[in-house]
Order: sequence, then C-alpha cells, then structure tokens
Amino acid sequence: MRILLTGAEGQIGWELRRALAPLGTVTALDRRGLDLAHAEAIRARVTEFDPQIIVNAGAYTAVDKAEAEPELAMAVNAAAPAVLAEEARRRGAALVHYSTDYVFDGEKDGPYVEDDAPRPLGAYGRSKLAGEQAVRTSGAPHLVFRTSWIYAARGRNFLLTLLRLAREREELRVVNDQFGAPTWAREVADATARVLARCAAEPDGPARAIGRLGGLYHLTAAGRTSWHGFASAILEHVARLPGVRAKRVTPIPTREYPTPAARPRNSVLSNARLAQHFGVTLPDWSASLPLCLAEAAAA
Repeated sequence: MRILLTGAEGQIGWELRRALAPLGTVTALDRRGLDLAHAEAIRARVTEFDPQIIVNAGAYTAVDKAEAEPELAMAVNAAAPAVLAEEARRRGAALVHYSTDYVFDGEKDGPYVEDDAPRPLGAYGRSKLAGEQAVRTSGAPHLVFRTSWIYAARGRNFLLTLLRLAREREELRVVNDQFGAPTWAREVADATARVLARCAAEPDGPARAIGRLGGLYHLTAAGRTSWHGFASAILEHVARLPGVRAKRVTPIPTREYPTPAARPRNSVLSNARLAQHFGVTLPDWSASLPLCLAEAAAA
C-alpha cells in the first residue's frame, strides 16, 4: 500500500511515520517537502507519488495567531484538504484527515457526538470546519478524525510548556473551567494505523473499504479533566525531579487568562462511533500521561 503523509514533522505526523510503516511504503513530507498553502504544489506531489492512501496530518494550528491570519488558516486547513480530496477522488485513492474539537462552541453539557451541530468560536475552528466539510462533500473515500488537546514529547503543546514553566516558577496558574481529554499524539497515530489496517484487510481493498466504512469519527483519549487537572497530574509526576521549582498549581477562571481566540468550555468528545464501527478505543488520558513523560525525560 502506497501512503503519502503530509505534516510529517508535526506532533501527530511524527508518530504516524512510525505507526504507518508496517502498512506499506510511506512517503512522509514535512513543510519543506510540501507547503499546504500552495494548491499546485499539492497536485504536483500527489501526481508524483500516486498514493493509494493520503494521510493529511498537516495543519495551521496557531489558534490565537489565526485571528490575525484567517486567510492563511483557511488556505492550509480548508483549501488544502479540498485539493487533497479532489486528487484522491480522481485517482481512486482515499484520504485520512484530522479535525478538531474547536469546531464546537463548548456549550453542550455532555460529550459531543459526531452529529452535533458545529459552531466554531474563532478563525481556527472555522478553518478546520471548512476543511472537514470540503473532505466530506468531495466524493472521495475518506476518514475524518476529530481530535482534541493533543500533546507529545516533542513540538509545541501544553505539556512541554508546563514542564518549562515548572522549572522557572514556584506557582503555576492554570485555567480550571475548560474541560477535555488530553490526548497523546502516539495514541492517535496508533489508532489511525489500526483503522487503516482493518480497511486494508477488506477484500475490496483499502480505498473502497474506506468508502464503505469511512466518514466522520471522534478520536480522543477517554476520560475528562480540566487544564488545571492536567497540569496538576503532570506536576505530580515530575515534582521531585531535579530542577523542578513548582510547588503548586493554582486554579483560575478563563477570564483571568484572556487570549485572542475564545476556547470551548467543553471539549469532551464521545468516541462511541469509532468503537462501534472499528473496535478501536483509546486509554484514559491519565494512563497515557506517564508514558509520554517518560519519553520526554529520555529525550
């Protein structure tokens, strides 16, 4: 199976390079190899590699910066997936694409399901919603995975920021009225690989199987916590390590940590559809955290 992976240097993309390798020949492109802001470059790369599966892990992820750069966010998060989907449809390939909890406004009391009406609060969420809608209406076989609160041992994320601040400050002030499920990028990559392996094993081949079994799925860790709860769990694991100064994590409301882009109050997504259709479930967020921290410490 020929797989073209975009965004190979991102948190999920980095993990996908390893996770997808057993499934076939993976061509992994980072931003230097493919700038998703340029449609013609996308078409040229897809033509060059003629993939059977395109896995689009590339994205514009600067949530606050997107408020000042909505056109660039739309180019990367909406126009690029549309081009990838069009190219996949033309050659009988399938597209795997990642979206986000930011397509929702966070006002629902319980976990969001795939059929809940989106209502993004900012430019980033609007661009990601436009991207998933373009893929879903393209006619290409596709899988769209909505993720949330992604972290890893590399890149830019909440976990690594908190570890840095824990070495600089004795008190960490963290929002306690936004809720979600912190999700390790490796778990997302491994789950993606399991779904694609299932599709590849179907008699009609991976692309047609994705045409039958694909669609929109939520793909996050199980469980629920706040950013404050996540921070407290991180500090509990690292508090006794050399160089860590932080002694406490103080809860604060969102209004005391203003940002250019509004965040959803509730980012908890239900993974029931993924479990029902593919038998794939992710561990509770608290089970994955120490594994990622061990990797970060080794690095």
